[in-house]
Amino acid sequence: MEDVTDTVFRQIVMSVGRPSLFYTEFVNVEGLNSRGRERVIHRLKYEKREKPIIAQLWGVEPENFFKAAKLVKEMGFDGVDINMGCSVKNVVKNNAGSGLIREERELVKEIIEATKEGGKGLPVSVKTRLGFDEIDIDGWISFLLDQSLDVLTLNMRTARGEKSLNADWSYMDEIINMRNEKSPSLLIFGNGDIKSFEQAIDMVNKYMVDGVMIGRGAIANPWIFSSNQEIAREEKFDVFKKQLLLFDEIWGEKKDFHALKKFFRAYINGFDGANELRTELMKCSCVEEVLEKLEKEMYI
Repeated sequence: MEDVTDTVFRQIVMSVGRPSLFYTEFVNVEGLNSRGRERVIHRLKYEKREKPIIAQLWGVEPENFFKAAKLVKEMGFDGVDINMGCSVKNVVKNNAGSGLIREERELVKEIIEATKEGGKGLPVSVKTRLGFDEIDIDGWISFLLDQSLDVLTLNMRTARGEKSLNADWSYMDEIINMRNEKSPSLLIFGNGDIKSFEQAIDMVNKYMVDGVMIGRGAIANPWIFSSNQEIAREEKFDVFKKQLLLFDEIWGEKKDFHALKKFFRAYINGFDGANELRTELMKCSCVEEVLEKLEKEMYI
């Protein structure tokens, strides 16, 4: 969720229906321990009112995970999550993210242990997929269940292949049974194709998972963590303005304005003229332009 779940978006979500737990954008541990640190450390920015909040890290070098977890501990985060699920080509080609699924198990074990040591008592979790090319519960998932993690979050897809397209929660029963045998105290969070609050509750009840992680669903609907889904046009506009102003206040010119455009559809939808307005807003090059067009629309 790079350039999505930053402090601005988390605060917006929190204002309309906060989840039980927040995660940061994923942060590269190699970048955090290089001369380019300043180009990535902003992803760890948060406000105390966002707590509890988990820092999500990715990379390949155990020593860098140790140093990054130590930093996260010093910054006051409530836990560390290791991303072993991202399937973006530039991440996987370096054997990071879901690339770790096909790496030597000893390296994965070293990464987890280094993170635990650096975090000094912080809960450590892993977010991953059911396998790389194929479902691999007896191999990959079973291995992770033996690593004394606090939480295992599963995107119910593979990284590649036919099973990468749609989340298949039917495998969760087998995983929960395996967890109960191997590591009863480990929490299992499910992830994948959750598009509403009600659906999340249904998944918890049906599969007996300990929690549900929602990512992309929040981009399309910042109210997804709220039981109230009847959102008036005026409220959508108000929250949209709040996000624009907060982005400008916190990031200014430090972040590319165009990163905001992925959120436009969440607010400009469901009313006559929404498509036309959204098309006009997509042409804007700064927050001020969007606000000007939005104000004009509100008072027509």
